[in-house]
Amino acid sequence: MPVGEALRVSFQMIRVNKLRAFFTVLGTVMGVTFLIAVITLITGMDSYMKEDFAGKVYGFNSVMLRRRPSVTMTDDPELRRMWRRRQPLTFEDAEWLGERMETPGIISISSDRGGKVSGPSGRTLESVRISGASASFFTARDMGVEAGRVFSEQEAARGVPVVIIGKDVADKLFDVGSPLGQTVRVQGFPYRVVGVLEKQGSLFGMSMDNVVIAPAKSRVNGYVNPHNVVDEITFKVSDASLVPRAMAEMEGWMRIRHRLHPGDPNDFELETASESMAFWNKIATYLMLALPLLVGISLVVGAVVIMNIMLVAVSERTREIGLRKSLGARRRDILAQFMIEAGTLSGAGGVLGIGIGIALATLVSSISPLPARVSMLSIVLSIFLGVGVGLAAGVYPAYRASRLDPIEALRSE
Repeated sequence: MPVGEALRVSFQMIRVNKLRAFFTVLGTVMGVTFLIAVITLITGMDSYMKEDFAGKVYGFNSVMLRRRPSVTMTDDPELRRMWRRRQPLTFEDAEWLGERMETPGIISISSDRGGKVSGPSGRTLESVRISGASASFFTARDMGVEAGRVFSEQEAARGVPVVIIGKDVADKLFDVGSPLGQTVRVQGFPYRVVGVLEKQGSLFGMSMDNVVIAPAKSRVNGYVNPHNVVDEITFKVSDASLVPRAMAEMEGWMRIRHRLHPGDPNDFELETASESMAFWNKIATYLMLALPLLVGISLVVGAVVIMNIMLVAVSERTREIGLRKSLGARRRDILAQFMIEAGTLSGAGGVLGIGIGIALATLVSSISPLPARVSMLSIVLSIFLGVGVGLAAGVYPAYRASRLDPIEALRSE
């Protein structure tokens, strides 16, 4: 039987026996749905972590110096006490490092804390991220302004009360007109708005535009942190190949600065985006390793169901098989017919599973901060798996059909 004719018969059987066809491919649909949904979410999350999380939290091609890790996954009280006993980082530390670093780059400081910001109309926003930073912070983090300007080195050094506001703050405090030149109160202190940041988007559902950034030496000094203390000192280089060199140099200078002996552990943390991403890469690896096992269980169940349904179909169509053989159909023709039918059924289940999987991943992405990105590899893999499961499950029923004696088959009722 030609392949085209076999496919036509297969789709006709699906149309005639809709309910049976549905239960036949149910296992394949579930397996492929799970495969597509999970890979889509993992792929989206991986892209999100590498492109958004790394850039917004750490900055690209940057080394971040902190008193304690920026992300912690431990509740060990002794470890937390050890972090608290460490020397805090200060403005002087950043200046001292900046004078000695030989690796070409940009050094910046920043600290932040939640607080209140009020507009000229008296409207007040709670839980705004108030940041104190150096003028170089914007270059180090690749942050631009859509209106106005960033504050200058001179303004930062003198602690002039000027501020750059995020898009959300600008939209909520200033309904009409430009915020530039207007006065906002940051924790009660007046600041003149000189710039509005370009839209930064969100990070795990948290808006990155709900922020105001003022010079670290202005009145936010002492609020976001104790006086002259900073959360982090960042050193940005022009190329990723310079990051290890900058990191080693910063470590050496800070050990000298803190008078640490050769055998003493560091009393500070040095982080890069690639090192911090190692934790996510480990999780993604575990998920990808567990995925074949979980999908395999559904596909095995689906294969067993398909095989049993196909055996029933062989029994029901025994007379048809006998008639085909009596008209000259060879064993391989019967074998191919039932194999194609099984593959078509399972392939249709795979296509249905792809659609449901993408819809499920999109739904999860729309109601949660988890991103979704459809991978073409997962779609191709799902189609091959769907058809492959059907072909594997259809081997035995097709073999039985091809072995039927035509005379005995014609006598069947």
